[in-house]
Parts: sequence; structure tokens; C-alpha cells
Amino acid sequence: MFIHSIVNVAYNSQFFISRFHEALFHYSALFDMFEANVPCENEERMLFEREILGNEILGIIACEGLERVQRPETYKQWQIRTQRARLRQLPLSQGIMKTVKAKVKNCYHNDFFVDEASNWLLEEWRSHH
Repeated sequence: MFIHSIVNVAYNSQFFISRFHEALFHYSALFDMFEANVPCENEERMLFEREILGNEILGIIACEGLERVQRPETYKQWQIRTQRARLRQLPLSQGIMKTVKAKVKNCYHNDFFVDEASNWLLEEWRSHH
């Protein structure tokens, strides 16, 4: 069994404006999530934002061609790839989905939720921006 976990964004475009718009949406949701859950003076948060997210954003915005390392794509694009590779997708267990949804509702921030689409379990943050 192969379990595929991806960041469901589409800032792999060759066009800067499209790439910038998708990256802006994605990273603003991430920063919104951090703001709601982790104090801004938290050392680990500051390190993660500076060293990990900062480098990712820099690469997306400033790099072109082979220099651009981050090339995430949507789950729909990955689904097509896995089908072409002749991998067979198994259905999500509705019992597991029900358990996960209940856990998220009872134990996580109200803006975090899970859903199902095309047998993919999707995690999402409802950004208020």
C-alpha cells in the first residue's frame, strides 16, 4: 500500500503572476494558521518561518527554470499520475473518515477541517483573509 501525502497547491506554473497568486494564497493561509495557534514570539515558529518557509517563498518568487526547486501540484494532477503509473486507488474508509472528522471537530481549531474528494482525504484551513 502506498499512502501519498501532498501539499495541494498549484504554484508550478511557468507564468510568474499565476505562480505568485497561488503561492500568496497558500502561504497566507499557513501564516494565518500559525497566527491562530502559535504565539508569534515562539522561537520554533520564528525559526520555521524564517528558515523553511522563507527559503521556500524565495525559491518560488525569485527562481526560474531549473533553479526553482519547489514545484507542488494539486491532488488531481497527482491522481492522474498515479493512474498512469497503473496504481489502483483504494476507497477511503467511511468509518475512518467519520472518526477523523469527529477528532478534528472536537480537538482542533475551528478553522481547520477535513473533507473527502475523489477518495482523497483533504485537510484545509479556512483562512479569513
